[in-house]
Amino acid sequence: MIKSMTAFAKAESRNDPVSVSLEIRSYNNRYLDLVLRLPQQYLPLEERIKAVVVEKIARGRVELKMQVISEPAETISFDVNRPKAMAYYQALTQLRDALNIKAPIALEQIAAVADIIKPVETELHLEKIWPVVKECLHRALDDLDGMRTKEGEYIAADLDRRIHRILGWLDKVKQHSTDLIDGYRDRLMDRITTLTEGIVSIDPGRIAQEAAILADRSDITEEIVRAGSHLNQILELMKSGEPSGRKLNFLLQELNREFNTVGSKTDKSSVAHLVVEVKAEIEKIREQVQNIE
Repeated sequence: MIKSMTAFAKAESRNDPVSVSLEIRSYNNRYLDLVLRLPQQYLPLEERIKAVVVEKIARGRVELKMQVISEPAETISFDVNRPKAMAYYQALTQLRDALNIKAPIALEQIAAVADIIKPVETELHLEKIWPVVKECLHRALDDLDGMRTKEGEYIAADLDRRIHRILGWLDKVKQHSTDLIDGYRDRLMDRITTLTEGIVSIDPGRIAQEAAILADRSDITEEIVRAGSHLNQILELMKSGEPSGRKLNFLLQELNREFNTVGSKTDKSSVAHLVVEVKAEIEKIREQVQNIE
């Protein structure tokens, strides 16, 4: 089963007095890259959230934003950043004296500065809120997975059509390459006859030998067999339940290499034309594969 790496999902869970909302976006990426945006007091839950995400997602850039509304007054305390408060107070004092201002410095001016007074969630509260976060996270990931799967179905259908198109062209390449010896023999006879204007007698055995050597150098049987194997492996990977984007990309590279070799070995215009068509199709498939998990 193919899954896309691009999707979006959001979910909300509530268990009074706690309300959790999550937004998850995923994008193309070579590896799994998790970016979590959590409220400061809930950063201790980061590793637990990551552990849940990696159970569902194998590859892609995943951006997760969490918001929590909670009013457990009995479990909240406040932390005062005294060094920062003192430094800010001294800075205000110097500014006041420099400007010759007589008004006193109010406590509200200092308390309003970010991070000087922060709520501190106790460990007990984090344990109580985790089940709500976990439920919300599973719901969001299920929706994200559903969207990635549906998008993957469209990609798989497109890839299946293109792979079978290449298989058809591969059969045509094989058909055009079955009479190499006869073709080389006839061309050698024509060239020698033209060059010697029929004056020199031609040894049929020698011509057959040279034709066989040229045909052997131009034989693409191995390339055709390997290309067919790569195409069948791609179809099998598309049916598997494992993330297959990297393997598909590797097989496409190998497939492209085989057809490059076919193009360099053959001098038949019909085969060369088919090789061009195949390579153009491989490039379209490669673009699609970049979005597969």
